[in-house]
Amino acid sequence: MKAKIVIVDYGMGNLRSIQRALNNCGAESTISNNCDEILNANKIILPGVGHFASAMNNMKNQDLISTLNEAVLIKKTPILGICLGMQIMGKSSEEGNVDGFGWIDANIKSFEVKDSFKHKVPHIGWNNISQSNNSPLFRGINETELFYFVHSYHAIMQNDSQSIAITNYSYDFTSAYAKDNIFGVQFHPEKSHDTGLKLLKNFIEL
Repeated sequence: MKAKIVIVDYGMGNLRSIQRALNNCGAESTISNNCDEILNANKIILPGVGHFASAMNNMKNQDLISTLNEAVLIKKTPILGICLGMQIMGKSSEEGNVDGFGWIDANIKSFEVKDSFKHKVPHIGWNNISQSNNSPLFRGINETELFYFVHSYHAIMQNDSQSIAITNYSYDFTSAYAKDNIFGVQFHPEKSHDTGLKLLKNFIEL
């Protein structure tokens, strides 16, 4: 039986790009903000492009917060947060000074680069990752392979054991984390060509 994958539509994400990438992995998915569909999924992807506070406000207005808490914390449905989707699974963010879901022991802060000529903010472009803890999310992916990033904020981990990948941009930051059924990546696997498809396929096969 194929996995029932739901890409959560809360009004802030490149949903079709993710769906096309999943199609390229041979997976079928649904883009939805329907609570029943999310609760009946056996995999969830939480995308995101934009502002942290606006994302949480959209979630609240669509009654998605309690639904996602039930799916992730009670039903233990595997979830992958991408970019802003990764950030809102943490505790809080400087971007709007609001709380996130609090599933991961992380706070979100803006880049504070030492050399603004060498390191522009937002961080845009290709970068590699160093795996800091073994995770099935990176199965078959080596540290010479590149992922595509677009972001001005990043996660500050309160629990290093939840960090599964580090990236350097002016300094080291956590670019992926995992806790039980919860996975987050700061980069965009749907824009990262074959390497990104490997990661999405690993998530599908969890």
